[in-house]
Amino acid sequence: MADREHKGLVARWLEGKERSEDYARSTLPTNRFSLFWDILKGRFGRLMLVNLLVLITFLPTIAIFLWRYLAINTDLIIGPYGSSFLFGYPSVPDATGLMEYIRLNQDFVFFALLFPAGAIAALGISGGMYIIRNLIWTEGVFVANDFLRGIRRNYLNVLEAVLVFVLFLFLAQTSSNLADMQVALGSKYSGWMIASKTVGYILLVLILLVCLWMISLGINYKQGAWALFRNALVMAVGTFPQTVVFAVAALFPVVFFFFGIPIFFAIGLIFYLLIGFSYAMLVWMDYSQWAFDKFVNPNLGVSTGRGLYNKETQTVNRGEKDKPAEDSAAMREYRRMIVAQGKSKLVSRPIKPIDDDLDIYQLPDSFSREDLQKLKESKQVIADDVKRYEEEHKNDEQYVEYNRQFEERERALREGDESKKKKKKRPPKMLNKR
Repeated sequence: MADREHKGLVARWLEGKERSEDYARSTLPTNRFSLFWDILKGRFGRLMLVNLLVLITFLPTIAIFLWRYLAINTDLIIGPYGSSFLFGYPSVPDATGLMEYIRLNQDFVFFALLFPAGAIAALGISGGMYIIRNLIWTEGVFVANDFLRGIRRNYLNVLEAVLVFVLFLFLAQTSSNLADMQVALGSKYSGWMIASKTVGYILLVLILLVCLWMISLGINYKQGAWALFRNALVMAVGTFPQTVVFAVAALFPVVFFFFGIPIFFAIGLIFYLLIGFSYAMLVWMDYSQWAFDKFVNPNLGVSTGRGLYNKETQTVNRGEKDKPAEDSAAMREYRRMIVAQGKSKLVSRPIKPIDDDLDIYQLPDSFSREDLQKLKESKQVIADDVKRYEEEHKNDEQYVEYNRQFEERERALREGDESKKKKKKRPPKMLNKR
C-alpha cells in the first residue's frame, strides 16, 4: 500500500497536477496573463530545472563574452595607446587608431566563435522552449524526456534562428569597430561610418525580433527554412508594437549587467542562475500563443485558447477546433459509450416500487400440485400488477425525456460518424500544426 502511494506521488510530481484526479479544471486560467502567473507560481521548481538545462548549453557563449571582457580590460591596462613603455622613450611613436584596430581584430575572433557556441545554445533553446510550450498548453511534462524530444523536433528551426542572429551580430559589431577606427584616424567618411554603425545596431534589434518569432513558429508549426524566416518577418512587422513590449519584458533582466554597480550585477547573475532563461521563454511563448490564436490558428482551422479553461464549453482546450459542449470530443465519446451500452432498463421505463401488500405464496415443507398452482398464480398477480403500473406511468415526463435524449444521442452519433467519413481535410500550405 505504501509502495503504491509512493509511486502515485512520484507520478504526480513528474507528470504535473493537471493529470491528477483531484485537480479541478475550472481553476485553470481563462486568459494568457493569468496563465503566465499560474505557471510561474505553481511550476517554479520545474522552471528552475529547465533553466539549469538551458544554462548548461549557454556556458560556451558565456565563456566567450567573459573571455572578451577580460581581454579588453587587460589590453586597456597594458596596451600602448598614447604613452611610452619607458620614461622618455616612446616605443610606439604614433598610436592613433591602434586601440580600435586591435579591438577590430579581437572582436573578429570572439564573434566568429559565437557561431559554434550558438549551435550549442540552440540545443537548450529548442528543448527548453518545447517544455515551456507544453506547460502553457497545460500538458503533463517529463522534463528530461521532453527536453530531448524538443531537441529532436525543433533543433534545425531554432538553429536557423540563432545563426541568423549571430550573423547579424557579427556584421553589426564589425561595422561598429570599423566606424570607430575610421573616426579615430580622422577619416573624411567618419560621419557616414557613424551613421552605418547606428543603422547596424537598429537592424540588429529588428533581426532579434524576427529571430524570436522564428523560434516560436519553429516550435509550433512545421515549415521550411525560407517559409520560417518569411513568416517570422510577417509576424514581427504585423505585431510590431506588442512584439517590442514583450521582447523587452522577456529580456529586461539583462540590463542589471550594464549598471556597473556590483549589487545590480549580483542580482542579475542570481536571477539568471535560478530562472532567467525560463522566465524569458515563458514570457515570449505565452505572448506568442496569444498572437497565434489571434492571427494564425483561425486561418488554419486550429482551435484557439489551447490550455485555457473555456467557461462556455466547461472544458480545457486541448487543440481541437472550438465547438459547443454537446459537440466536443469528450461529449461525443460519452454519447458513444451510452449508445454502446444501450438503454438502461432502470431509467427508460417505470418500475413499480415495493410499497404494497402483495406476497408470493410460500410453499410448505410438504407441498402438492395444488400448492404449486397457488405459487404460480401469486407470481402472475405480481407480474400483472407491475405491468399495469408500467402502463399507467409510461408517459411520465422523466421516462419520456430520457428516451427522447437517448434517441437523439444515437442519431447524432450516427450522423457524426457519417459526416466524418465524408469530410476531407486539406493541410494548410503555409503552416502545419505540430
